[in-house]
Amino acid sequence: MKHRLLLGILLFGSVSIVQQLRAQAFLGALAFGGNLTQVDGDEIYGFSKFGFNMGVSTMYPFNKKWALSIEASYSQKGSYEKYPTVPDPTKSLPYYDLRLSYLEVPLILFFTDKEFLSVGAGFSWGRLVGIKEIEWGNTIHSSTTNSPYSNDDFNAIINVRVPVYKRFKIDFRYAYSLTKIRTRTYTNITGDSWSRDQFNNIITLRVVYVFNEKIKEKK
Repeated sequence: MKHRLLLGILLFGSVSIVQQLRAQAFLGALAFGGNLTQVDGDEIYGFSKFGFNMGVSTMYPFNKKWALSIEASYSQKGSYEKYPTVPDPTKSLPYYDLRLSYLEVPLILFFTDKEFLSVGAGFSWGRLVGIKEIEWGNTIHSSTTNSPYSNDDFNAIINVRVPVYKRFKIDFRYAYSLTKIRTRTYTNITGDSWSRDQFNNIITLRVVYVFNEKIKEKK
């Protein structure tokens, strides 16, 4: 409930700011979609965890080609490994389910080619607001004030945006943690142990609606 309340306050404040700036040169946008994620360094491979990604953003176009975007978003990350059909004694986590929920503020510089394809790069800061972790079928009870995970997640971002219909666009984003979110020591049943740093690895696909963008009429 706490992180949902924080999300509501953040989104309400962002929408209010965007509405106040609509009469100026700023553009406002709403985005909704999903993440495919994995945690590098957790001994589980593949983008097998799905999470929601939604947010509001304000964009300032410097000209027809360059624009700066700042966003407030809610993003779910994590990792997932299902029960194995054949036991593997060398693996330390035969079943694992991790959900990390963040409130994020991405800052992205976009370049638009021929008023169509937009490509952006930037950074984001995320604050951990929720944790759900299940290992070997058992829930690991922890909170943002008492967990092995860092409360802050700094990401590098690459973003591609393509218009599909009027003010609707498809947004593809790749993000990766610049700093570790955790260091963990693993031990398998043969007695071998090792330590690894962990990083969020995220692929995002969203639908974006730009609600005060001028539409270029086709001849």
